[in-house]
Amino acid sequence: MMRIIFPLLVAFASLLATGAQAQSGVRLAADAPDAYTVASGDTLWGISGRFLQEPWRWPEVWRLNRDEIRNPHLIYPGQVILLDRSGPWLSIGRRIGGSSSAVQDGRLQPKVYNEALEEALPSIPLQIIDPFLNRPLVVDQPRLDGSATIVATETSRVLTGTGDTVFAKNVGDEGEVWHIYRPARPLEDPVTREPIAWEAAYLGTARVTERGEPTTLEILSAVEEIGTGDLMMPSEPPSVFAYVPHAPEAAIEGRIVSIHRGVSETGRLNVVALNVGEQDGLERGHVLALYRNRGVAQYRGEAGTESYRLPEKRYGVVFVFRVFERVSYALVMDSDGPVTITDAVRTP
Repeated sequence: MMRIIFPLLVAFASLLATGAQAQSGVRLAADAPDAYTVASGDTLWGISGRFLQEPWRWPEVWRLNRDEIRNPHLIYPGQVILLDRSGPWLSIGRRIGGSSSAVQDGRLQPKVYNEALEEALPSIPLQIIDPFLNRPLVVDQPRLDGSATIVATETSRVLTGTGDTVFAKNVGDEGEVWHIYRPARPLEDPVTREPIAWEAAYLGTARVTERGEPTTLEILSAVEEIGTGDLMMPSEPPSVFAYVPHAPEAAIEGRIVSIHRGVSETGRLNVVALNVGEQDGLERGHVLALYRNRGVAQYRGEAGTESYRLPEKRYGVVFVFRVFERVSYALVMDSDGPVTITDAVRTP
């Protein structure tokens, strides 16, 4: 967890060290408190939402000093977040839940608190996006054409699971552990209807036990049954998500092309796929605004029937956490109403 929080706080510090100050456009929430005591399960985004109308802008209002940069504060349950309305600024106050000093011989003495690193607060709910950080999500046609493929199972079983042996062709030397997946339906651009990528349905992992053609592998884990014809790609190294939320510098405009689990609409703290990616300048940590299409209204007047395209409504924001060439994945952080496929996303 130290690796997650440390880059976040250093990024805050660099914003302030370069002379960045709270922007005049940062608006306080109508019921913003003067202080808030951190509770277990909180996130930095959630805490900032108690103070700000746009909680994704919290890097602009956290106040850190040089000592905190040198020995960064990790925010724990029991600590107090203080609001200075003149900035506005947010800062970390004393820990609650025990005195920060002890009295000995009539004199105040410093007291040291020991906290487990896993208790420190992440920026967003990492448990939601963790399954998406290292597993195959999107594949392109060249990778489909050259994928390692399971060609047989031990004792000719149709389907296998954890602990079983499988045999695969085209297994390269990229690593010993491989992800197993099955290509799902193609992701289509909602405007052009052009296939822009293929989502991969993650099935499990396998480890090479004997090289050859075919290669022998043992299934280490399985979330669904695995069989012949399923594809494999090398396991990626563990990824630590440590990105400060920020708006893209360039104007980005895209649409939602799919929702996790194949549903047609979703809401807050759910994962969506977007039809914009690296080629559009999108990066991890970017925040995009959600817009709902209100459709076309028909007005029948004396002059006849007139059509009016109603303006889109901004109703939420998403936090981009994984980016591919033409597709990206984002977590819905705020939403006023359902999030649906074809809704627009833009630079806020």
